[in-house]
This record gives sequence, C-alpha cells and structure tokens, in this order.
Amino acid sequence: MLPPALRYRLSLVARGLTPLLAGADQRRSAQRVALIAFLIRVVSAAIAFLSQIVLARFVGEFEYGIFIFVWVLVVLFGNLSCLGFHATVIRFLPEYHTTAALANIRGLTTTARVFAMISATMLAAAGMTGLWAFGSAIESYYVIPLYIGLFTLPMIALGDVLDGTARAHSWPVAAMSPTYLVRPMLILGFMIIAVRAGLPRDATTAMGAALAATYVTTFGQFLAMAWRLHRHYTRGPMKIELGRWLRVSVPIFLVDGFGFLLTNSDVVIVGLYLKPDDVAVYFAAAKTMALVHFVMFAVKAAAGPRFAAAMAAGDRRQLAEIAVESARWCFWPSLVIGGCVLAAGNMLLSLFGPAFTSGAPLMAILLTGILAKAFVGPAETLLTMAGRQKLCAVLYAAALGANIALNLTLIPAFGLTGAAAATAGAMFVEAAILHFAVRRIFGFSLLAVAAAAGMNNNENEAIEP
Repeated sequence: MLPPALRYRLSLVARGLTPLLAGADQRRSAQRVALIAFLIRVVSAAIAFLSQIVLARFVGEFEYGIFIFVWVLVVLFGNLSCLGFHATVIRFLPEYHTTAALANIRGLTTTARVFAMISATMLAAAGMTGLWAFGSAIESYYVIPLYIGLFTLPMIALGDVLDGTARAHSWPVAAMSPTYLVRPMLILGFMIIAVRAGLPRDATTAMGAALAATYVTTFGQFLAMAWRLHRHYTRGPMKIELGRWLRVSVPIFLVDGFGFLLTNSDVVIVGLYLKPDDVAVYFAAAKTMALVHFVMFAVKAAAGPRFAAAMAAGDRRQLAEIAVESARWCFWPSLVIGGCVLAAGNMLLSLFGPAFTSGAPLMAILLTGILAKAFVGPAETLLTMAGRQKLCAVLYAAALGANIALNLTLIPAFGLTGAAAATAGAMFVEAAILHFAVRRIFGFSLLAVAAAAGMNNNENEAIEP
C-alpha cells in the first residue's frame, strides 16, 4: 500500500533491525537490552519531565524547591542504604549462572532483599532521631517533608535491589519500569488526587504523594519479581556467602555513595546556601539537561552483565571490544540529543513557569560536563565488574572532593552559574581519572574514538577480581 520508494527504504530498515530483534548471540542480546533500556528511558524522561512541570505549576517555585531538596536527599540516602547489594547481585548472578549454582542464586537474591530492608530501616530510625533532636536548627518548612521522606527510605532501598536482580537476569522492562515509569506517574496521579481533595498545594502534600507512590510501586515490583523468580528457579536450599558478598558490596557502596553524591551534591549545596526558589530554578535546568543522561544509563544496563560474563569466561579480548563499543554507544547519541535539548532549552524551561527560563544559560555549562563523562563510556561499571571496587571508591572520592570544593567555592561567589560550572568541572575530573585508571589497568584507551588495543599478559592478569 506504500509508495515504492518509501516501501524500499522501510524494507531496508526492517532487514537491518531483524538481526537485532531476533539474534540469539550475546552481542545481539545486549543490544536488545540497551535498546529496550533506551526506549524506557525516553518514555520515562518524558513522564518525569511532565510530572515535574505539573508539580512546579501546582505548588509554585518556593514549595517546589523544598520538595526537590528533600526528594533528592531521600533518593540519595535510599539508594545508599542498601549498602551496594543492588550491584552485588549484578556482579555475582552471571557467575552463578555460568556454574549453575542455584543454591547461591537463591541465597543471594533473598539475602539482598532482607539486608536492604534492615539497613534502610535502621538508617531511617537514626534519621528520625537526629531530626527530633536537632530539628530546631533546620528551617521549619523542611521538617515535616523530611519526616515523610524518612519513611520512604526502606522502599527505595528494596526497589534498588529488585532493580539489580532484574538487570542481572537481563530483564530490562522489569528492572526499569517500576522506578522510571510507574513511580513518576503515581506521584503525579496521587498529587492530582490530593489537590482535588482539597489538601494544601505545598511540599508536604507533594512528599505525601511521593511516599504513597513509592510504597505502591515497590510492593508491586516485589510481588512481580517474586513470582518471576519462582518460575525461573525451582525451590531448594540456599547457600549464603555473606562475607564474600560484603567484601564486594561495601566497596561498591563507597563507589555508589561517592557517585550519588557527585551527581546530587550540587542540588544539596544549592539548597544549603540559596533559597528554595533558586533550588527550583537550578533543578529545572539540571533536570532538563539530564534528558541526555538516559543514553549512558541505557548503555550501562546492557554493558554490566556483558562485562561480568566476559570476566567469568576469561575472554579478555572480548572485554576490550565491549568496553570501547560501549563508549561509542554512550558519546555519539549523547552529543546529538544534548544539542537538541540545548536548542529547545528556553522553551522547555518556560513550561515550568516564567521564572524558570533564567536557568537556560546553565544548561550549556552542564552539557559540557555530561559529554565529557559520556566520552569515556561506562568506565566505572567496567572497573566494578572487574573487581576493582576499591580503586573506584578512591577515584570517586577524589572526584567528589573536587566537586564539593568547586561547589563551595563557586556557589557563594557566582550563585547558580557557579553551581553549574562546579558540576561540569567535576564531571571533567571524573572522566579524566576514570580514563587513566582504565588505561593503566587494562591496557587500552576507553574513549569514544579509540580502538580496542591489544593487551599484554601482565595487563590482562590485572582484570581478575
């Protein structure tokens, strides 16, 4: 029914996609995972962007700034409270699959969930105690939203572990849909219901909506994953290697901690130094520019299990090829998407409200840092899957130190422009030290324009965990 020219072009595209959609080899499978993750992030970016616009319109700049400051803290500490077990699952499950160690798989998936819930609950209890004791030293408009946020921590941690379990099985839809699709829509839906029910349009109501959405999402994800794991594995004994897992999870916890702080410290420090209105403008600019980040996220989702499988198989040549290929997948799409977002930046920010367009110049500064990080690809994932968690922790500590120093220096002097410049500068530092670490350990340059160079025997030995 189509014109011949269009039919011909579409047939070429279809023939090109057929190997990707139907191929059974490891590379095609990883590409499918990356494609699915990319599509989910595209949809989730649109949903998250829309939900943030609606929230900003509902509550105004000041209350929106309060909500963002508290929600960033909640997500940050919720992610950290599982102590790295979400990545430990990704690290060990491919190895256990290779050796058909079903007892280890049962033990790991169960222990990770229980451990995350206990550690997050303890952190929430400590936070409530500290807030009760020192709440008078905090601005009054932050107190109640912080209490609500602390009740959310256990579900954030459990959701992260379930996410890691699904990623380790290469189930991208089950891994990313709850956090990146379902939860943002529920937050928006609960907020609309609350406003129509007559509740105040403020940060407390928004945090209540976020609390309800997180519990509903995580509980549903838990039931779905429990059912799927039950179908995937037969019932049987569990083997728990807690000491071995902790030796991996604690360094990963440090790496993730430094990484999360590196990503979110700008918003936190802006909240400490400036008013909630400024937090709202800066977050809107950063959130809009963060549309580029989902490219890196999608590539990591596919690269992590591939790195772990190459380690388990001892295929060092394939490891180099996967790493360089992943860097290309990160950088070039990020460059194209980043340019498009930057061109439409003023219009996108105006959707939050007239005052938010003042954040447009910040987006160009932030993009330079994002591209620098994308240029070296998922380097930290490669180091982590290769058993170099302690090195990653040291590298991220150095990058975090640079980030905090730049933020503390530039924000008081230059305000929001200083925050954007500090964030971009920290990303350049992070990219540089990760590149040199990969080159020194593995013997090849992990750059988007590099080729997978040969590695000598001594360098190859260094990648073993």
